[in-house]
Amino acid sequence: MEEKEVNLKKGFFKKIKISTVNIEKYPELAAEKVSRAINYLAKLVAILVIVICAGMIYKTTQVVNQVIDYIEKEFPDFSYQDGLLDVKSETPITIENEVIGTLIIDTNAEEQESITNQMEEKENCIILLKNEVMIKNNSMLGTATYKYDEMLGQMGLTSFNKQDVINYARGTQMINIYISLGITLFIYAFVIYFINTLANSLFISIFGHIANLLTKVKMRYSVIFSMSIYASTLSILLNIIYVIINTFTNFEIQYFDVMYMSVAVIYLISAIFMIKVDLQKRQVELMKIQEVQEQVRKEIEEKETEEKKDENEKPEEEPNEKKKKEEKEKKEKGDSEKSGPEPEGTSA
Repeated sequence: MEEKEVNLKKGFFKKIKISTVNIEKYPELAAEKVSRAINYLAKLVAILVIVICAGMIYKTTQVVNQVIDYIEKEFPDFSYQDGLLDVKSETPITIENEVIGTLIIDTNAEEQESITNQMEEKENCIILLKNEVMIKNNSMLGTATYKYDEMLGQMGLTSFNKQDVINYARGTQMINIYISLGITLFIYAFVIYFINTLANSLFISIFGHIANLLTKVKMRYSVIFSMSIYASTLSILLNIIYVIINTFTNFEIQYFDVMYMSVAVIYLISAIFMIKVDLQKRQVELMKIQEVQEQVRKEIEEKETEEKKDENEKPEEEPNEKKKKEEKEKKEKGDSEKSGPEPEGTSA
């Protein structure tokens, strides 16, 4: 029993191959426990998240380099001291960026209402004020506000100027910041993507359950759920490729999420119908085997009947021969009695 369970175990890359190329072997994957399917999904999501984080770090370095070049060549002098930022510019500075959105720098603003109105007009916006930074992003509700002394104080920064920022950004210490950022992004993104992918598998399994009812294969829901996880493999791999291409080319596909779900659903339904066809083939083979067995059984019965018939006819011949022998013996005995000894006293 233990040897059978060991044989059912398959390596991670073997499962990827079966999930994407050998759909007919899905029952072999589904034969394992649901926990193994979830473990497989976690590894696959981890690879996806690593690629996503690497892409985000790469884009971040590009943005940082662009910002440092801009600060060094075009941005006015500035300084920070005791929680207050001072930018040597009489008018607000507005910078448009594809990644972060709109960046507004105004350390001379006194009316908070005018700043709030500017943020409402933007989807993604960062505003640097004299003593705080305001961040608005379309992925979160409302606006987040952070005080410089609280945010930078935790990093041990109490004062710096323009040249200090340039030297720091071009130094080797930025590597540690990128590593810390990457670890934080990985943990956050892994939790989000894993829960999201697991929820997608649950949604996909609904279509698998409907296909199961239509085909009358009669599989347990746990098996269908495991198969829905493996059916998501190709979608996740396509997502990895899409992230890599998007990182370097900014290439985007509309309705990628719809395609993501559609591919997984098609794979799952195809696997269930292939299982149905396989079961039908096995049933036909079983019927053929039964027909052969029935034919062999009939031949055996006919042979046994003939043997019994031969056995029944043989004893009937023996009594006839015995009877004839007895009659012959009686006849011989009768003849011998008739031809007995002559009577005495016949001589003169």
